[in-house]
Amino acid sequence: MALQDPTAGMPKSVFGQKRLAVFGSTGSIGTQTLDIIRRFPDRFKAVVLTSNTRWKELALQAAEFLPEYAVIADSKYGDKLRSALSGIPVKVLTGSDNIARIAGECDADIVVNALVGFSGLMPTVETLRSGKTLALANKESLVAGGEHVMRLGESSGAKILPVDSEHSAILQCLTGETAPVKKIILTASGGALREVPVDRLDRVTVRQALSHPNWEMGAKITIDSATMVNKGFEVIEARWLFGLAASQIEVVIHPQSVVHSMVEFADGALKAQLGTPDMHLPIQYALTYPERWETPAGGGFNIADLRELTFFEPDAERYPVLSTAYAVLEQGGDRGCVLNAANEAAVGAFLDGRIGFRDITRTIDHCLYSMAFSDIGSLDDIILCNEATIAKANEYISSVR
Repeated sequence: MALQDPTAGMPKSVFGQKRLAVFGSTGSIGTQTLDIIRRFPDRFKAVVLTSNTRWKELALQAAEFLPEYAVIADSKYGDKLRSALSGIPVKVLTGSDNIARIAGECDADIVVNALVGFSGLMPTVETLRSGKTLALANKESLVAGGEHVMRLGESSGAKILPVDSEHSAILQCLTGETAPVKKIILTASGGALREVPVDRLDRVTVRQALSHPNWEMGAKITIDSATMVNKGFEVIEARWLFGLAASQIEVVIHPQSVVHSMVEFADGALKAQLGTPDMHLPIQYALTYPERWETPAGGGFNIADLRELTFFEPDAERYPVLSTAYAVLEQGGDRGCVLNAANEAAVGAFLDGRIGFRDITRTIDHCLYSMAFSDIGSLDDIILCNEATIAKANEYISSVR
C-alpha cells in the first residue's frame, strides 16, 4: 500500500519570508518555534502569538516579535495583556473563540498549532478551512476528529505537516520514495516510569511521572508519555496523516530516543531517522520542508557516541492504554473523541492530586465501556461527544477520590 503524501502539491523550495502564526507560543513547542524565528529573522515573521493564561510571557514575546495579534484565551487576563503592551503596535484579542477565528482569518503562510488538548481542534479546523498550511503538533485534533479534519484539508487543498518527532521522522523517511510501504514503526521512550515496578505504579507521585529521562515537554504530554497514551494517540495520528491501516503501524520501546521512527518498505528495506532528542529539528523541518537549513542542533549528534540502540515490545500490563488505542482506531466513530476527552479529564485530575496514576487508564476504560458508540457526522457531534465524555469522566473521578 502506498502512503498518502501530506505535502503533495507544495512548492519544492522555500523562498522569501514566511509569515507564521504560533498557537500556544508560551508552551514548549511554541517557545522552540520562536527560537527558530530568532535564528532566521529574514526568513520567518511571527504574525500571531497566542497563549492560554500566560499573559506575562505572551507580552514579552509580543514586545520582541511584534506580531500583528497577541491573543490570550482566558479573557480575565485581557486587560493585563493590553496594559503590558500599551504603546506597542500589537492588537490584543481575548477568548478561545478569537483564537479559533484568527487561525482562519490571519494573513499567515503557516499556522503552527502547538496548543494542548481538545482546545487545539477549532484552530486546526479554521486553519484548514482557510486553506493555509498547518504545522501540527496538536495530535488531539486528529485523535478526536481525524476523519472530519482530514476531509476539511482535502476540500480546501490545505496541507498538514507533522511536528511530532515520530511523524516528522516518517515524513523524512518517505521523502523521495515511491515504493510501497509495508509498515511504519513508531519509537517510544517508555516515559518517566518505565523502570518502576508495575505493582508500584498506583503509588507514583506527580513529580515522579513528570521526570522524563530524555525529553523536555509540557506537563500533560509528559504524563501521556508515562501512560503511553501519547503513543496511542500517535498511532491514530499516523493512520490519518499517512492513510494507514492499524495493522501497518507498530510501536517499539527505544529508551535512548535516538531513532525517532522507521519505515519498512515492501522489499524489506528499513529506513530510520536518527537525531538528538531535540524538538527544534522536527519543528524546523515542518517550517522549511522540503529544504533542510543549517542549525546548531544539527551539529550536536555524534554517531561515534552511540554505544547501543535497544528496542523491545511495550509491556501490555504496564501500558494497557496502547492496545486500547488500537481498538479505538479499529472501531472508529466517536471512540477517538471519547479516548481523548477521558484522558484529558483524568490527566488534569492526576496533576491536581485528585486521583492516582493508574486511575488515568481506569477513567479511560470506564468512559469507553460505559458510553454508547456513536458515529461522527459533523463538528458539532465531536464537540458534544467531548462535553459528554468530560462529564462522564469527572463523575467517575469523583467516585474514586
